[in-house]
Amino acid sequence: MSANSRLTVAVHILSWMTLVARTRADPVTSERIALSVNTNPVVIRRTLGLMQKAGLVRSHRGANAGWTLARSAGAITLREVFAALGEGGPFALHPSPPNASCPVGRGIQPVLGRVYGALDDLIERQLSQTTIEQLLDETLSGTSEPNRP
Repeated sequence: MSANSRLTVAVHILSWMTLVARTRADPVTSERIALSVNTNPVVIRRTLGLMQKAGLVRSHRGANAGWTLARSAGAITLREVFAALGEGGPFALHPSPPNASCPVGRGIQPVLGRVYGALDDLIERQLSQTTIEQLLDETLSGTSEPNRP
């Protein structure tokens, strides 16, 4: 199994857009963003579309087409980005019910549900305390220490 990298791509997109916005207000294209992320512009457009629905970015049409942040990077938390992607927590119960006649199968789901719920709460709290602006500043400073509020 591989880890889902959609949040990483979305944060990269927003961080790069924030960096560009520091020197110019023009919209940026998905092609330019894709060069930084090193992926296909279609992946960038899909991710931007989800973030647009959540009010994190705006699309611009016409001669100066592209994308801009809808709010300041200091006001966009990683929790909002994660929510915009429409993904659940990192852990999930198996979709098929386990064998109820097995002692493990009978009791494993409620136990794991509590553990996974607690982990989801911790993750959500951490994501709520971190903004795109903070991540970009740490990235540019070369700090390897995680952000501590």
